[in-house]
Amino acid sequence: MILMLAGLALFVAIHIVAARRKMAAAVTAQFGATTYRIVHGVLAIIGVLMIAYGFGQWRAEGPAQLYNPPVGLRHLALLLMLFACIFAVAALVPSHIKARLKFPFLVAIKTWALAHLLANGDAATVTLAVVLLAWAVVLRIMAKRRAAPLPAAPANWWGDLVAVAGGVVLYAILSFWFHPYIVGVPVMG
Repeated sequence: MILMLAGLALFVAIHIVAARRKMAAAVTAQFGATTYRIVHGVLAIIGVLMIAYGFGQWRAEGPAQLYNPPVGLRHLALLLMLFACIFAVAALVPSHIKARLKFPFLVAIKTWALAHLLANGDAATVTLAVVLLAWAVVLRIMAKRRAAPLPAAPANWWGDLVAVAGGVVLYAILSFWFHPYIVGVPVMG
């Protein structure tokens, strides 16, 4: 539990610093853009690894069950995860989805968190989902306050097709490979 919480604290902190433009600019000015990006990337990877390993340890210990969601919510979570995957891919390509959502990756994280809160009631998953949900909400508020530039809708729909197709592929990878073999929890079947 401690390792996951420390990883979450590290991951959230470095991303909050990056979202605070004046603070990020000051660090970049002092150390240089390349050094800042390398350090940020390395710390982000370390944070993710701490979260993943700590989460696995906590789940192996058998975290407390805070609530028992009905089975039907698991089906809803599967559908929400499909949308989360599409939104995540939409963040990478110019599309109407990206223009409509404004910050599709943050929407993907919030959708992921909601799906996992609906499908799981164990303390480890609830803690992880609530912290990442709060982080995504805070980043969205910060982006709105600094009037971050918003994406424009492209003239064609190719980006939307790429987002949907890529999202379906990502969903399949997460559902049939990552979740059962890496997380250790089969999602389907």
